[in-house]
Amino acid sequence: MKTLRLLPLALALSSALALPAQAQSLLDLYQSAKGFDANYQSAKSLFDANVAKGEQAKAGLLPSVGLAAGINRANVDSNIPSFETSFGNQSAAVNASQPLYRPANVATAKQGEKQAELAQAQLTAAGQDLIVRVSQAYFDVLGAQDNLNFIHAQKAAVAEQLASAKRNFEVGTATITDTREAQAQYDLVLAQEIAADNDLHVKKITLDQVTGQSGSAPKPLLTPVNLPLLSPTDASAWVSQSEEVSPTIVQAQLALDIAKLQTRIAQAGGKPTLDLVGSYAVTQNNGSSNTTLDYRTNVTSVGLNFNLPLFAGYAIQNQIKQAVALEEKSRADLDAAKRGVALATRSAFFGVQSGLSQVKALEAAEASGQSALDATKLGYQVGVRINIDVLNSQSNLYNTKANLAKARYDVLMGNLKLRQANGSLQEGDLNTVNALLAK
Repeated sequence: MKTLRLLPLALALSSALALPAQAQSLLDLYQSAKGFDANYQSAKSLFDANVAKGEQAKAGLLPSVGLAAGINRANVDSNIPSFETSFGNQSAAVNASQPLYRPANVATAKQGEKQAELAQAQLTAAGQDLIVRVSQAYFDVLGAQDNLNFIHAQKAAVAEQLASAKRNFEVGTATITDTREAQAQYDLVLAQEIAADNDLHVKKITLDQVTGQSGSAPKPLLTPVNLPLLSPTDASAWVSQSEEVSPTIVQAQLALDIAKLQTRIAQAGGKPTLDLVGSYAVTQNNGSSNTTLDYRTNVTSVGLNFNLPLFAGYAIQNQIKQAVALEEKSRADLDAAKRGVALATRSAFFGVQSGLSQVKALEAAEASGQSALDATKLGYQVGVRINIDVLNSQSNLYNTKANLAKARYDVLMGNLKLRQANGSLQEGDLNTVNALLAK
């Protein structure tokens, strides 16, 4: 008997030890994901590579210097002894060149700057995507946990109703139908419990995979929770903001700028170029075929190299046509990006508005459902309601509770996705969500 009494305590202690030492907030898990998520790390590496590639474009405006050196040895063998000789030389030269007029190089250097800006916009988009992915996984776990908790509560309520139906049947105040209806509802809740438990397990694995944590335990929302309202309250204001900060629009604009510079590069193919060149060479001769004396020569030269293309088989003209056509394509892509971002922003805005209204409606439905359940239970006790009425009221109430919890998470995610849609999403926006979590 003593062992049986200690068993529940041992099970409770083992369950407590299996839980994480401390639940994590959304911001904590996001910071963990920044250092672990493979997609974001890939984006960071691509950003570094593109910045370095942009810096390479500046090389065409800077001087180039090279060092050359050589050693030669010659042996002359002849059937005339006086013609037999051996001589050699050692040489070293420094060559330098500085572009003075190369319009193509100037445009290429500006292209490099734009490519670095483009890389920054791509990294910003990757960071926003990480925020949304971590937040979605976070609230998916909370939603799955809430759903399982509601099913547990419903299971307990149905079990109580099943026991009551059995008692009433035994004393003859109810029919076997009540018992069978309660049993069917109980079996259905058991099946829902299995599915909900599996869904929670999968959602936790997904969150762990994104954050790199093992056994992540998200903090739940505060009770009661006050969801943040939309600010500004006009969809047009969100769309106007997107034209300045949206990474999608910024990338399209930079792509157009790069295409314009590519047109300038193609046009520069028919223009002259002018370079300043210079060299300094030293040669040490150890005799020659004519003398056995050692001597050294130092040669310094400075000059200008001018080049003017005259005809290249219409290659330059066709390169210009190609560049102009690609520039027009980039301009059309920019228009499409602006329209797409505006549509996504408006859709996300109205989705959040609808979600806030839905939360209010479900909160009212929850209160009404609880009142209806209490009234139905009372009616069942006095004999004006039957068992199936109680079971249906219980089912409706817990479904409403689950829908309300999901609607709240959807509103929070909708706020983040709205900011992602118009491009204003930042890490600081997670602080607003963090403030709504249990301490």
